[in-house]
Amino acid sequence: QVQLVESGGGLVQPGGSLRLSCAASGSIFSIYVMGWYRQAPGKQRELVAHITSGGSTAYADSVKGRFTISRDNAKNTVYLQMNTLKPEDTAVYYCALVAATTYWGQGTQVTVSS
Repeated sequence: QVQLVESGGGLVQPGGSLRLSCAASGSIFSIYVMGWYRQAPGKQRELVAHITSGGSTAYADSVKGRFTISRDNAKNTVYLQMNTLKPEDTAVYYCALVAATTYWGQGTQVTVSS
């Protein structure tokens, strides 16, 4: 059974930065695509970024140039570095491991407000 635990969320002012982490259980982490999603109040969950086992990345247009996804397979951890945060980035951020089924973390709140 895969378990994902996110951390690093919080309250930050516009223009600030946060780094989210997602630690995965299990020894098969390195072979799967990992992703970060977010869901704002009243909106559908959307893909923010994903990274393949080989390190290829893709981003939503709204975060390109501001967010960076990375992974450390030795630590079974995926990261999301978020810079130049905007109020519209406010959401619950979820980590996902994409296998035959998709596993989700519990989410971490990110609030961008002055």
